Amino acid sequence: MSGQQAFLDAALAHLGPRGITCDADLVEPWLTDWRGRFQGRARAMASPANTQELSALVRLCAQHAIPIVPQGGNSGMAGGATPDQSGEAVLLSLRRMNTIADVDVEGRQVTCGAGVILEVLHEAAAAEGLRFPLTLGGKGSATVGGLISTNAGGTQVLRHGSMRSLVLGLEAVLADGQVFSTLTPLKKDNRGFDLKQLLIGSEGTLGIVTAATLKLVPAGADRLVIWAGLPTVQAARALLLHCEDVAGEALEGFEVLPQASLEAVLDHMPTARPPLAGIHPWHALIEVVADSTHADRLRDTCETMLEDAFRKELLDDAVIAANEAQADAFWLIRDTIAPAERERGPAVQHDISVPVARMPDFIDMAIRELGAAWPGTEVVAFGHLGDGNIHLHVIAPGGAERTRWQETEGKRISRHVHDLVTDWDGSISAEHGIGQLKRDELARLGDPVALHLMRQIKSALDPSGILNPGKLV
Repeated sequence: MSGQQAFLDAALAHLGPRGITCDADLVEPWLTDWRGRFQGRARAMASPANTQELSALVRLCAQHAIPIVPQGGNSGMAGGATPDQSGEAVLLSLRRMNTIADVDVEGRQVTCGAGVILEVLHEAAAAEGLRFPLTLGGKGSATVGGLISTNAGGTQVLRHGSMRSLVLGLEAVLADGQVFSTLTPLKKDNRGFDLKQLLIGSEGTLGIVTAATLKLVPAGADRLVIWAGLPTVQAARALLLHCEDVAGEALEGFEVLPQASLEAVLDHMPTARPPLAGIHPWHALIEVVADSTHADRLRDTCETMLEDAFRKELLDDAVIAANEAQADAFWLIRDTIAPAERERGPAVQHDISVPVARMPDFIDMAIRELGAAWPGTEVVAFGHLGDGNIHLHVIAPGGAERTRWQETEGKRISRHVHDLVTDWDGSISAEHGIGQLKRDELARLGDPVALHLMRQIKSALDPSGILNPGKLV
């Protein structure tokens, strides 16, 4: 019996027929990343139903020296959940591990499996009058495990932080099959390293997240969503500071996008309508929320905030969504920027951050410099201005062949963008992770001491290198 057959037989014994498959028709859809940049092969796809089955599988993989590539909703942006072309790896689907324990209303927390889809988690929390305060455009496919493994951000980081701030407890299977668990959270625990934070953002290279206890917050009694037209991105920064002064912690979201992104969405989605009349170089999408104590004053607060902004000439026009349907329509425009852009042809995307106060000047500089260096391209910047994270995309000239352009000019553009970001004391990955897309760039630009420490940690926790090889470090 071959070694591969022996492994598959043993895996079948541990996982059952639902837990392991080599059927190409079932495996094939999960071998390409969401953006279509990376495609791999796998000897099998494993789908354990619980932590015990996964632990047994990992022990088996360690015994046979078989790489493991964990995958949640396969909605990542950096190729971190796609195997390489060798066909040696087992693709590990965590989608069956999707149970949600009873929501702890008093403790404002919930324990759930890594395969729980973000939108389902939102619904479970809402049913108890609570909410999980992280959302993003891919909420219908992104899973809890993937969000934790990439330390996802989204549109509410301004108030609630990224996943690092929302994970209270964690369970993970390590490279030798041991189960690390801190699912019961403690307000104070000073017993050495906070090991769960080591696993958050490690992209499955140190351990495989199986479950988490997550922070919930009270459901807002009311919210108002504002769309504002602005003359410059510097005006957007000034408006953000003004909104923070007036609304304080009630300010939950502040997104910016240029006119070009709005027009791309309107072309892509014929049912969409522009929120404002006329053309504005920049737009801001603002969300302000209130609990039951302050709900009756929310509209007055927002109207005062906008009146003062007009008086200070911080904006050109603005509208408050008339109802929840219109508020959702405003957010749908923001969430549709990425798919609308995909229709326009090849592009290279950069998920970058610089110090918050410097972001407007960085945007202006980058658009000007990239446009001059690569004539015919279109440079767009949009995203989370409030936390210094902008998605800087460079769209290829018309008629460019996707793969060839991305592998030639696209790579040169990305290298230049990353150099600019590094010169401005920023990060080449603000929220999407490193994966395989930015691995070499991290090695080129990362702090040597930090890279050395990361490699030492990887070697200590995964000495055989079977956990998501070729990613991050």
